[in-house]
Amino acid sequence: MAEVKQAARPLSPHLQIYRWSWTMAMSIAHRVTGCALYAGTVLIAAWLVAAASGPAAFETAQAIAGSILGRLVLFGYSFALLHHMVGGLRHFVWDMGYGYEPETRMNMAKYSVVVSGGLTLLVWILAYALR
Repeated sequence: MAEVKQAARPLSPHLQIYRWSWTMAMSIAHRVTGCALYAGTVLIAAWLVAAASGPAAFETAQAIAGSILGRLVLFGYSFALLHHMVGGLRHFVWDMGYGYEPETRMNMAKYSVVVSGGLTLLVWILAYALR
């Protein structure tokens, strides 16, 4: 029986073939922010449990959330939430059959970072202004 030799090549196209693009980066960012939302939701659930557990537990949770590290985590969570939402809207536009032109696709990916960052700053500015 004769042996069949296979060529030494990647099993699927990888970074050697594909050029890094904004749409690739935003696809990865969409998945990362989705995972971050799971972790952040656990923190929100812990905060709610502390609120239901009584004043002492709630004060401890508030002190943690109000610390510099806690506020950085909350800022990151709000950015992840808004970035994931903007990415979802971008996908919705594609589902409607629009935005497939190469330039439009790249601009939507680039501006999704700008829009989500701007929305995050707007939310935090409003939150501090209305306290």
